[in-house]
Amino acid sequence: MHTHEKLNYVEFAAKDLAATKTFFTAVFGWEFVDYGPEYSAFSNQGLDGGFYHSDACSRTANGGALLVFYSADINATLDKVEQSGGDVIQPIFEFPGGFRFHFLEPSGNEFAVWSEART
Repeated sequence: MHTHEKLNYVEFAAKDLAATKTFFTAVFGWEFVDYGPEYSAFSNQGLDGGFYHSDACSRTANGGALLVFYSADINATLDKVEQSGGDVIQPIFEFPGGFRFHFLEPSGNEFAVWSEART
């Protein structure tokens, strides 16, 4: 069910759709539906969305929004990100409310992961 005037969908640029899909499947268990060779959608991840083919990418340094994943085990998630080809650009650090790290997925988009505790 869609909720009136609430965020519903997000789209990201992706230089390498195949690598981006492989990464998110390996780390977060995402499934994708392709709509032609230049677009792939995901759903049931807290916010539905998709990736479109483009050389652009979203990073906080150039004003991009930061989407943040929650993890019950931040160290295990960090390991999966690194083992699956993610580039950790800010190692785990403490902030008011818990711990987090930032990473780039294979197409260069920046995301973060947070947790209440550093287990």
